[in-house]
Amino acid sequence: MTAPGWNWGPQDLSSPMVSRTAPAARDTALEPGMVLEDAQTGWVGAAVSLETIGGMRVVGLEDRHGKIKTFPLGPGFLLDGEPIKLGPPVRKTGPKKPARTRSGSVAVEGLRASVAKESRIWVEGFHDAELVAKVWGHDLAVEGIVVEPLHGIDDLPAAVRDFNPGPERRLGVLVDHLVAGSKESRIAADALSVPGARGNLLVLGHPYVDIWQSVKPSVLGLSEWPVIPRGTDWKTGMAKALGLPHKTPADIGRAWQAILARVDSYADLEPSLLGRVEELIDFLTAPQG
Repeated sequence: MTAPGWNWGPQDLSSPMVSRTAPAARDTALEPGMVLEDAQTGWVGAAVSLETIGGMRVVGLEDRHGKIKTFPLGPGFLLDGEPIKLGPPVRKTGPKKPARTRSGSVAVEGLRASVAKESRIWVEGFHDAELVAKVWGHDLAVEGIVVEPLHGIDDLPAAVRDFNPGPERRLGVLVDHLVAGSKESRIAADALSVPGARGNLLVLGHPYVDIWQSVKPSVLGLSEWPVIPRGTDWKTGMAKALGLPHKTPADIGRAWQAILARVDSYADLEPSLLGRVEELIDFLTAPQG
């Protein structure tokens, strides 16, 4: 009796029906959800995990009952009945998004700070300088611009005269509480009248009593900054209102550091400050002439 599926007589030995050589396994990268069969055990399941166990990469196959078994990558799998050699997933290498700095600009990879230019940004105090450096430090390093604290602007005209601004030596000044009719606005006007200042000096300001207020109150969990009574030192009163130690200068410094620590990027600052700092940087880095 002839066995089922077998014919007597001459045969084509290359036919899969009679060849004793298994078809070559095709290299195939693992994909999540791929339904595979382990040829040795007959286990069928969807690929749900990829782990390294004892130095070996293994794939977890989950069957229709939710049970998972693991099998080493390599030959011995069937995909749609076809033998395959299972390899790790192919890494997708799409275009890399450029990293962003705290100021929102595109970060320069492998940055080495430029040699400092003679141009400067002056701010009223250490707290102002720390905030500008934290948010715009990368941009300033790229351009070679140094930020220096003034410790107040009462002597700004004399300081500008000593600086001796010119086309190759520009000066940008950021002033607190620069509003029309204020003492600060009169000092700024006097500074702009210093010889050499025209076109080489830019004085800008924000409307806040102190740089602290340029931080959005929501960053500190507040709906608005507390109002400090007249006659009270503003920073001392603010630290007290925020429930922070406020008895000594060191306390005030720590209060500011607590605020500064909450600032992660430009998004934590008021737009009225952002625009002024960006304008100063543009002024100092614009092509001569």
